[in-house]
Amino acid sequence: MTQGAGQEPVVRTATLRDFRVPPYAQTPVPPQAPGAVPPPTPPPHAPEPTAPAQPPAPHTAVPLSHAPVPPQAPPHPGNAAVGDEPPEGYTPTERDLPVINRGDTVKIQTIPEARPDTGDGRGPLYVVGDVHGYLDELVAALAAQGLIDADGNWAAGNARLWFLGDFTDRGPDGIGVIDLVMRLSAEAAAAGGYCKALMGNHELLLIGAKRFSDTPVNSGAGTATFQAAWLLNGGQKSDMDRLQDVHLQWMSRLDAVVEEDGHLLMHSDTTAYLDYGSTIEDVNDTITAILTRNDADECWDLFRKLTKRFAFRDEGGADAVRELLSTYGGQRIVHGHSPIPYLLGEVGTEDGEDGSGPVVNGPHVYADGLAIAMDGGVTMAGKLLVVQLPLHD
Repeated sequence: MTQGAGQEPVVRTATLRDFRVPPYAQTPVPPQAPGAVPPPTPPPHAPEPTAPAQPPAPHTAVPLSHAPVPPQAPPHPGNAAVGDEPPEGYTPTERDLPVINRGDTVKIQTIPEARPDTGDGRGPLYVVGDVHGYLDELVAALAAQGLIDADGNWAAGNARLWFLGDFTDRGPDGIGVIDLVMRLSAEAAAAGGYCKALMGNHELLLIGAKRFSDTPVNSGAGTATFQAAWLLNGGQKSDMDRLQDVHLQWMSRLDAVVEEDGHLLMHSDTTAYLDYGSTIEDVNDTITAILTRNDADECWDLFRKLTKRFAFRDEGGADAVRELLSTYGGQRIVHGHSPIPYLLGEVGTEDGEDGSGPVVNGPHVYADGLAIAMDGGVTMAGKLLVVQLPLHD
């Protein structure tokens, strides 16, 4: 398959173990100690250049956790599709979003344990929720689980680590997050384990903003563009400036659905995946083919569908989960996308303006125990979750 217009044919691999890691992404990222308070954000630096910033040379590399952080984008209404009527089942993560405090959501307290071998040569399984550019929080969470060492290198041997998507937007260093995941993928493969990632709706959004910019798309309710949607959903200029072809190729090759140890992993809590195939392989191949064809309208429709949420939360939610499980396999769905505070009915402001963020102790099980939510709401002063599966509930 080809990966974008004008590029040579490539073959999408399941693990991406041989994917090229940019040299500047090989600089270790020193993690914070568990429970440590992140360093204060430096004052905004000088105006950003109009040309993409070049990475520093290896001998002058600055640890990412101490790099200057660009000013934050103005408040955003969440996963909104500009110029589009909200599709059925879609709810944006607005900061004043009304929610229902349902009693069927089970809180799970996770405690790091020793990593036993599975007995078949495979290491333990871990999953990571939405990161959204919060690199320091990611490094601290990975270190707390013993997956990386004090120098930010893979330290988990044959462990298996899956990211559930949404690496960029809203937070200060989305490209730094992608670089870290790419580097850990290579290091984990060399150690006999693996570090893989799924396609999130924000990956689709960033790809679209880069490829199609302000090209009008058929939204069904007037004119829309990927560029406007990306900005509205927390797009960071510093990420766009640093975005390289290697990042675009990596994102374009990500799978959307996978099954591991009876867990059906996907980014969005939606049944829209069913529109793209009746098997996991079909879904992943179809989505890769859409990105390969490079058609703005087709990519917009994919983004719009995978931005839907809350399909598992309300009445009939357990049935929606069962439909996906019966189609693709697995005993439980594990997803990100919809912040746990919204699923729990604990509403704070997305940027913590009230001084007290939502309380998130770990992932949450709901829909008759068939769905596990992993987005801890790091963008709203919640928690970036890294947990081992299966949960001990």
